[in-house]
Amino acid sequence: MNPILKNILAVIVGVVAGMAVNMGLVELGLKLVPMPEGVTFENMNEYIHSFEIKRFIFPFLAHALGTLAGAFVVAKLAASHKMKFAIGIGVFFLLGGIAMVKMMSNAPMWFNVLDLVGAYIPMGWLGAKLAGTGTRSNF
Repeated sequence: MNPILKNILAVIVGVVAGMAVNMGLVELGLKLVPMPEGVTFENMNEYIHSFEIKRFIFPFLAHALGTLAGAFVVAKLAASHKMKFAIGIGVFFLLGGIAMVKMMSNAPMWFNVLDLVGAYIPMGWLGAKLAGTGTRSNF
């Protein structure tokens, strides 16, 4: 297969895999730690400042492990530049995280900082490392 086409397909599959893991963990989190009575996705920003810490565990795990999965997949499938593509997945999901921070303007600052600093670029790098990209030639 043409390496450029293989890289494009790797990025698409990596993004889809990361989104699937993210959404799966969000759904699991809602089953294990349901929203308080009367809170929906539409009005969550009004109540998020009063959420207990346990309500932030699954969103962070969803963001971090979704990015990790996407980066791992792209690093495994890409024909070249595996680390660059994995970090690119981290940047892609970071942009989504920044958008979420803007939408959830009442979220605690500690969570925003933890999420934006710890869940995206480091997980992109780790995903590539776990996929076996260990030499400088892969970057």
